[in-house]
Amino acid sequence: MRRLAVVVVVACLMATALVITPTVAAVGKLRAGEISFGRCDEAFLRKAHARCGFLSAPLDYTDPGGAQIQIAVSRIRHTSSDAKYQGVMLVNPGGPGGSGLGLVTLGQYVPKHAGNTYDWIGFDPRGVGTSKPAISCIPGYFKGPRPPYVPSTDEIEAAWLERSEGYADACVEDAAALLPHMTTIDAARDMESIRVALDAPQINFYGFSYGTYLGQVYATLFPANVRRMVFDGNVDPTAVWYQANLNQDIAFEKVIHIWFGWIAKYNRVYHLGKTETAVQKRYYAAQRALTDAPAGGIVGPDEWADAFLYAGYAQSLWTYLADVFSSWVHHGDAKKVIQAFRFADGPGDDNLFAVYLAVICTDAPWPTAWETWQQDNWATHEEAPFFTWGNAWFNAPCFFWGAPAGVPTDVNGGSAQVLLISETLDAATPFSGSLEVRSRFPGSSLIAEPGGTTHAGSLFGNACVDDKIAAFLATGALPPRLPGDGPDAICKPFPRPVPEDGRAARRPDRMLLARLKMAMLWH
Repeated sequence: MRRLAVVVVVACLMATALVITPTVAAVGKLRAGEISFGRCDEAFLRKAHARCGFLSAPLDYTDPGGAQIQIAVSRIRHTSSDAKYQGVMLVNPGGPGGSGLGLVTLGQYVPKHAGNTYDWIGFDPRGVGTSKPAISCIPGYFKGPRPPYVPSTDEIEAAWLERSEGYADACVEDAAALLPHMTTIDAARDMESIRVALDAPQINFYGFSYGTYLGQVYATLFPANVRRMVFDGNVDPTAVWYQANLNQDIAFEKVIHIWFGWIAKYNRVYHLGKTETAVQKRYYAAQRALTDAPAGGIVGPDEWADAFLYAGYAQSLWTYLADVFSSWVHHGDAKKVIQAFRFADGPGDDNLFAVYLAVICTDAPWPTAWETWQQDNWATHEEAPFFTWGNAWFNAPCFFWGAPAGVPTDVNGGSAQVLLISETLDAATPFSGSLEVRSRFPGSSLIAEPGGTTHAGSLFGNACVDDKIAAFLATGALPPRLPGDGPDAICKPFPRPVPEDGRAARRPDRMLLARLKMAMLWH
């Protein structure tokens, strides 16, 4: 138990570094290609000796002399001797839409001081956080209760289509000039602009979740400018983005059933059923009952699903969410359910969601006939009811999106040195994606954690994984690549948690949940 407790503490500390969106000290008008670093307004960044600034970059890279946007950038310089300096390390927490300014502190979590030989560079991708302009379409869009996710009637489906179209229209009103220039290719070109501004011959890169796809695209566009990369929770480049959502629905179904079985194992604590099936029935019965009587007037069936979705992202949340589930079923504790939902969906700022859509809706084509969405999602729902329609409506604004979709990048890793990491039951980025990335990066090695269900959990204290990251960053040494199309190294994931009898699970730190939101790929 002590080892797990340490991991949670580290996770919470990292969360603080990852998700706070600092305001950056005002700077004068910049010439393109310059970053004027100054004081960071956020206290934890100042304490970490970070400096913050802006980079002017083209809105449209086909018109580099035209309109400019500003990318917020943070930097923590290396603390090793200059003789041991290994260059700049750009970082991205995922999303798309996650703020990366705070992730600049990631280097301190690399074991054996291996992060100290790099300049760590955080940045808010275009449209995100403190970059200018930032996108916000309808703040409070997820405020509950909303229409049920499952469109069991024509009226429910029509209500969700109206909501989705309204959100897409609001994004055009807010950011019409920016929306056509929000692709992953644009973000990769911004990374290249940062490299040039820093006068770095090459970059190193550490990406989580969607950040792995951003790194894949950068390595494809600028192969000569890549030194070392770490990808944790790998996006399948062949599935962006419509098919990837359907694949994800199936993966979440598997993990949530594992969680139901875990709850059943500890029926003496939660009293929700002695079998996985019994727990599953309790879960859906409770969800259905919220349709006519939302908990506290706020949590209906959708908000219930959002709250418990995080059980599919990180097993460190299993005890907390099981306690919320049990407290509602047995005691009608609306306060706990509302808190869990608010942790899941945040305070109402929709910047992450807006940027998420701005990227995925324009990265690749989406079906142009709603009948295709209907058929595919109903078919998937039959196999995977936990997540499918919630995921579908999360992405439905792409059906109405006000900017054209492009052609996805044909990812080719060339000779890039890349360390890949994945738990084999990662629901957000299924393990098959890591195998595909491995096949496209012949200079890569893949660390697998068989049976693990946590998404993008490196540098959280698993010594087997984290020590290999440290060795790679220190020397460039990868686990030897093995023949075939499987992983190259195996690490045991953290053991599943054990609840403490008679004690309610401690509510997780808000920052931990926000950290998971940043590192997740969808929802």
